Amino acid sequence: MKKVAKLQTFEQIRILADSRRLDILRLLMAAPATLTHLAQTMKQSPAWVRHHILALKAAGLIEIGEIRRTGKVQEKFYRAKADALLLQEIILPRNKKNTIIFSGSHDIALEKVCELIARHVNLLCLSVGSLDGLVNLRQGLCQISGSHLLAESGEYNTPFVKHLFPDRNVEVVTLAYRTQGLILASGNPKDIKTVADIARPKIRFVNRNAGSGTRLWLDAELRKQKIPVEKITGYEKQVKTHSEAAGLVLQNEVDVSLGLQAAAYQNGLDFLPLFEERYDLVLPHEEAENLTPLLDFIQTTGFRTLLSSLAGYDTHHSGEQILF
Repeated sequence: MKKVAKLQTFEQIRILADSRRLDILRLLMAAPATLTHLAQTMKQSPAWVRHHILALKAAGLIEIGEIRRTGKVQEKFYRAKADALLLQEIILPRNKKNTIIFSGSHDIALEKVCELIARHVNLLCLSVGSLDGLVNLRQGLCQISGSHLLAESGEYNTPFVKHLFPDRNVEVVTLAYRTQGLILASGNPKDIKTVADIARPKIRFVNRNAGSGTRLWLDAELRKQKIPVEKITGYEKQVKTHSEAAGLVLQNEVDVSLGLQAAAYQNGLDFLPLFEERYDLVLPHEEAENLTPLLDFIQTTGFRTLLSSLAGYDTHHSGEQILF
């Protein structure tokens, strides 16, 4: 079976920034070739090709796959070490503070926490949804994730963590419980009262990205109520954060979205509560020390005061570690 490999170093990325070397590598991914063959294909001299071949070989991107001898003539056939390459590197700032990448479900309270602990740790957020956040954590693309995935068992997050991290010591810590529901224009001019109403004619909806906990809840609810997604105008239209969803309602680009109560109230919008969920932070045990400023802060009175200023948050279990 052919394989895809990850680019492991910035030196490899630098080498492939040269379009000529990238062209040679692509040719060698397709089939092994000699310097002479490559020179003929690219209409360049063998010496020109050799210069770039040596750079690609030094970077560990190609190798000699075969040496053929015909009489006194020896031919080296070069080949790519992988059939395709995945560019996957994180570029981080260089400063005295620890830089931590958060990837997961968007949360308004967590955004504010990042600002408050900024002098202790540089916490950078990549909102991709709960499921993709856990996948990123598994792949080493972040140090902490945030999730509110509801399993069929009725349990939040831990079934997914068990599945994705069967071989790693992972901690799950509750940030808070949050209220989600329908975000509506002020005064609810379209008289939307239930989830089923988003499928009414002329109701404009905006969805959340696939893999987000909010989207997964909605899809499950639509199946439960036997509401075809084809009837929902705007089901395919997606945003990645609660703030973006509320912003579209505020700008009258859509009539309704599913999201956090805090996002609705921050924008002066109406809100119809539907469910309360547990939002957890997920982190490998070895990252706990680097994340001490965050983990300590969510157990303080200051954190609870902060969340009391946001609608729809319950901090009674904030900072508790979930055992599983």
